[in-house]
Amino acid sequence: MSNFNRFMKQNKVQKENTTYPATKSLTDEKGNPLLWSIKPLTTRENDAIREDCTMDVPVTGKPNMFRPKVNTSKYIAKMICAAVIEPNLNDKELQDSYGVMTPEELLKEMVDDPGEYGDFANFVQQFNGFTTTMDDKVEEAKN
Repeated sequence: MSNFNRFMKQNKVQKENTTYPATKSLTDEKGNPLLWSIKPLTTRENDAIREDCTMDVPVTGKPNMFRPKVNTSKYIAKMICAAVIEPNLNDKELQDSYGVMTPEELLKEMVDDPGEYGDFANFVQQFNGFTTTMDDKVEEAKN
């Protein structure tokens, strides 16, 4: 097999779905945290999420000049929601049971402990190939 043929799509390794116990507050009958099914995102899916979470903000002191800014909280919530297969965060009945209208609101109601939410966000980011999390990048930018 030539090196060229190794690049063909049929030779590409597909990343498998995984599970993660997103919160200790949702448990099975034995008290074990429920496992959430997580899928890997594609680069295209990630780009669409990032684009949706990017806005132009004015450059201070320069009228009519703008720069792009990513709303990282919105981006992380949308990334998690796009990666979660089970539970179905788009399910109207599930959203109604928590009194919310969007998958992102539902996510934050279901995983309402800030530490658990942060751990879940870090897990999803790392599962999708981000070696440093968005929170790390924000902290790095502040320094």
